[in-house]
Amino acid sequence: MLIVHVHINVKPECVDAFREATIENASKSIEEPGIARFDFLAQQDDPTKFLLVEVYADPAAAASHKNTAHYAKWRDAVAPLMAEPRSSVKFTNVFPGESSW
Repeated sequence: MLIVHVHINVKPECVDAFREATIENASKSIEEPGIARFDFLAQQDDPTKFLLVEVYADPAAAASHKNTAHYAKWRDAVAPLMAEPRSSVKFTNVFPGESSW
């Protein structure tokens, strides 16, 4: 299992457009085989900061996600909306173990 946290800081005037584009992407992403979760979170104390929590069955599913049309559309649409480049951190599940999924 591969878990990716994507940290995103959006320009204040672009928050609504970013939310719209990201909800569309997330809605299509959760339909992909190999994606167990795709959460879109907004930071409570700063409306310009967001977190994507993407849970993939394996690295191949993550790679496949990046080859979808909806990901390419999202990537291109949100790039100019960001205050800085997004960053990501990859995790491996410890508990519950993969056999629990």
